[in-house]
Amino acid sequence: MAGTFSKLYAHVVFSVRNRQKLLRKSFQPELYKYITGITENKGQKLIRINGTDDHLHLLISYNPIIAISDLVRDIKANSSKFINERKLVPGRFEWQEGYSIFSCDYRNLNGIIGYIEKQEEHHRKRTFREEYIEFLKSYDIDFNEKYVYG
Repeated sequence: MAGTFSKLYAHVVFSVRNRQKLLRKSFQPELYKYITGITENKGQKLIRINGTDDHLHLLISYNPIIAISDLVRDIKANSSKFINERKLVPGRFEWQEGYSIFSCDYRNLNGIIGYIEKQEEHHRKRTFREEYIEFLKSYDIDFNEKYVYG
């Protein structure tokens, strides 16, 4: 069979260092547009991005031309630089070390998109830590609560 065919989706989650509430609504649209550009420049498609003042969710249609770890590293590094160069927050901005990636089934994309779009509403009822632990458990990922964000 000639050619390579793939359809991969990744739900990526990462937070601000020390869970600081620094991602203000005033600059979120600009930041999201910038992260979309980073993603597209790496040959990927950002389907949805949203978050709260302390973390982000990205749904990416992932093309395996680069390692997903390299993609996330570049998104985090370049978006940090963007925030710092524009002095969008007081002091130095940094993302938390690490991130999470959850695989997504094409048939469930609408549910994931809805979940990402409603982050602010969702976090009125549940903390990021509670949300994160729920994700880890639902994906049957072994973890030590000592190392869980929050």
